[in-house]
Amino acid sequence: MSKRALITGITGQDGSYLAEFLLSQGYEVFGLVRRTSTVNFSRIEHIQDQIRLIPGDMLDQTSLQLALAECQPHEVYNLAAQSFVQTSWTQPVFTGDVTALGVTRLLDAIRHVDPDIRFYQASSSEMFGKVREVPQRETTPFYPRSPYGVAKVYGHWITVNYRESYDLHATSGILFNHESPRRGIEFVTRKVTYNVAKIKLGLAKELRLGNLDSRRDWGFAGDYVRAMWLMLQQDTPDDFVVATGETHSVEELVTVAFDYVGLDWHEYVVQDPRFMRPAEVDLLVGDPSKAGQVLGWEPRVTFKQLIQMMIDEDLRLLESGGKAS
Repeated sequence: MSKRALITGITGQDGSYLAEFLLSQGYEVFGLVRRTSTVNFSRIEHIQDQIRLIPGDMLDQTSLQLALAECQPHEVYNLAAQSFVQTSWTQPVFTGDVTALGVTRLLDAIRHVDPDIRFYQASSSEMFGKVREVPQRETTPFYPRSPYGVAKVYGHWITVNYRESYDLHATSGILFNHESPRRGIEFVTRKVTYNVAKIKLGLAKELRLGNLDSRRDWGFAGDYVRAMWLMLQQDTPDDFVVATGETHSVEELVTVAFDYVGLDWHEYVVQDPRFMRPAEVDLLVGDPSKAGQVLGWEPRVTFKQLIQMMIDEDLRLLESGGKAS
């Protein structure tokens, strides 16, 4: 009998790659989706006939319990969140309700429906915020610098709490920035690659960005969902940093992108104060050695390959008359 997995946030970047991966492993895949008139299925439309979508809402525990009872999963991957950091300042209460308390609702639903379900929580490098050490590892203290980061810290610790209190197989993956051609246009990597493609095609004349000195550890989302799965195959639940171990500035990102299409970024990039965060996170770089030793995981796509992959896809999208999601 094939394994069954339920993915919350299946219509997002990570959810779509994870669904693809689990299907390739022979899983029966279910996705939790809110009943809304504006759901965007573009990231999963190519596999939608292979997965089953179940209505549910991270704000409503009853719907989560009903979803679990219906699909009876062996594994649950919680990828649902209000995940755009900038928005968390203008919608802090909503961010906390979904990204923090939503984790509690789902864990408690698992505890009541089937405590043998293995649970994965999508934790975030944003929890480290004003970093206490470089690189950041599983034991690094958290110092979040945004409502989103604070909410993720809550989600992380409630996962640990339920694991220790109720003996659940509950694991957190502390994922550093991971990108792909399916990344939302509001995130800086996709904003850069999409607009570089537009400039290259003569559809735009400038790219407005915030802090060019911010440094991040960027990897490929397709690599990172493999780590999520590996975590739930372990006999003992634990927490793992998933990262490349390399750091790059926004300026480096811009340089690689413009160089790839043969343009000088200085002629097109404008720094705009509107895109500066109220409290900036300047340097994030992870230490993935534990994931390497315990899970046997390592990233396969380099930073340069990732940016070039995203530009190629954005050029293809724009040339075909499509729009970024």
